[in-house]
Amino acid sequence: MTGGERRFARRLEVLLGDECLCWYDVSIGAKRRRPDFLVLHPERGLLALEVKSWKIDSVSAADPSLFELNLDGQTVKEPNPLLKARDFITVAIDLLKGDPTLRHPPDSRYAGHLRFPYGHGVVLTNITSKAFQSCGMADVVPPHLTICQDQMTEWISPEAFQQRLWDMFPQPFPCQLTKAQVDRVRWHLYPEIRIPESSMGRQGNLFETDEKDPVPTAPDLIRVMDLQQEQLARSLGEGHRVIHGVAGSGKTMILGYRAEYLAQASSKPVLVLCFNRPLAQKIAAWMHHKGLSGKVLVRTMHGWCRDLVDAHQLSHPDPGEQYFQELVQAVTAGVALGQVPTGQYDAVLIDEGHDFEPEWFQLIVQMVDPATNALLVTYDGAQAIYMRGRKRRFSFASVGIHAQGRSTILKLNYRNTAEILDAAYAFARELLDARDIGIDSETIVAPQSAGRRGPRPEFFQVASFRDEVFCIADKLRACNREGTPFRDMAVLVYRKAQADDVMALLGHAGIPAQIGFAAPNDHNANRVSIFTLHSSKGLEFAVVAIPGLGEMPYASHDAQEQARVLYVGMTRATHRLILTAHRKSDFAVKASEACEKAAQLL
Repeated sequence: MTGGERRFARRLEVLLGDECLCWYDVSIGAKRRRPDFLVLHPERGLLALEVKSWKIDSVSAADPSLFELNLDGQTVKEPNPLLKARDFITVAIDLLKGDPTLRHPPDSRYAGHLRFPYGHGVVLTNITSKAFQSCGMADVVPPHLTICQDQMTEWISPEAFQQRLWDMFPQPFPCQLTKAQVDRVRWHLYPEIRIPESSMGRQGNLFETDEKDPVPTAPDLIRVMDLQQEQLARSLGEGHRVIHGVAGSGKTMILGYRAEYLAQASSKPVLVLCFNRPLAQKIAAWMHHKGLSGKVLVRTMHGWCRDLVDAHQLSHPDPGEQYFQELVQAVTAGVALGQVPTGQYDAVLIDEGHDFEPEWFQLIVQMVDPATNALLVTYDGAQAIYMRGRKRRFSFASVGIHAQGRSTILKLNYRNTAEILDAAYAFARELLDARDIGIDSETIVAPQSAGRRGPRPEFFQVASFRDEVFCIADKLRACNREGTPFRDMAVLVYRKAQADDVMALLGHAGIPAQIGFAAPNDHNANRVSIFTLHSSKGLEFAVVAIPGLGEMPYASHDAQEQARVLYVGMTRATHRLILTAHRKSDFAVKASEACEKAAQLL
């Protein structure tokens, strides 16, 4: 911001109510127009403002279309700022007027017109209203469409300041936009904050937008980032940043938005690192859809290390149990010896950082260009499912991540219905041990529901694993008849060997299924996906079924880690969760009780 823009922004922040939304320098429309400020008030309307820091003696001449300025001894011609502001609001209104929910109904005397007023104006931060009148500028920029320096001082009253804004509406009338209508305005103006209703689980795009269509048709039900998410995504700022968010809070969405933003202005690549391959595939597909594959590199941690070993001809570890650990060690040693250059990336973004070892962070921070110092880590201790016996804690500062005062906590869960979230957290509450998270001294953040409701989770106790899968097949078939495509369903298992059994049994029951994602060229795939619980991290499906709870916890694995991984699996379901068991076990009992407790919400 310029100094004048900053002063005006402070007035907006202090003198307008909390119900008012303001955006600064955010592009709108297919042609990416960038008004200085766009103000949306649910009871007033939409206003585009152009801010100028000109001084009165720098304005040599002005007419309705052009201003001639003397800046630093040079003559400069600029369009009349009022015309620019009018162009901005015209672009915005063109995007909004195609949405029938934002227009008056057909039986109204104002049928076809928007439900809210709109206007535009100019802010002159260094010209007083007296000078504005005396120099003749009022002849080309009407005074009622102008805010001058003395009309935005610190001592001006909120009422007087607001009235200057509302006077800019050429046809003011009472309006009352609902939260849903405000979200639709945001949906149209800013495609980057849209969340599709289609599943984010299958390999596809997080944001389904048609860049060629300047006025896209909005679906009946829309989803957008909430205001906290949007504000966080747009204004993360520079330096090291940490987002501690519960499952379903939009961590990956914010990280992807940040990758998009940084890539557009970067000279070096932007690196996104994940632990598991399906999540990396999902983010990579998003970047490909945005045309950023050449600027944003999305890899798993070990895949990235393998790339560096090959690219810099380092000694390749021998296959075996220690292969992945030695792979990271080989790159770390290569950096220490100067064989692998540091500062290779303008930015590094780490998703699901709770599964990263402290040594990995120490390696990664060296890869960020010191000139940008752009590092973002997202994590959630409740989803730390790859502890690998690690019990010692470590602080972010101890591994080179300096984000004190630049950390954000996201508590609201948007992915799951209140019933699914309640069941998942009721199951895991006693089993999740915050002392084993490993990062800092953070406790597990209890998720809060965003309030979406749905059917209660179901638990079925049957005679055999075969019966479990057939029970699941019946439920998936019923969901399909109700309108949910098979591609928006998933079956999650704890052991890899169970995936083949589930695949065969679903096929025998007539349910189309596949292990993992469909092939990239299989655009018409409509099959149930089968994943391990571990590999489901970061994904979501409308319907999720988890068999085999009666066999858990396995004595050969850590019970708390299995509790975490089952919690992760449960929170992959956006609408319906189905749990089954054919044996009695601690997990089966707790899951049954959790589903019964969730039923009390109805």
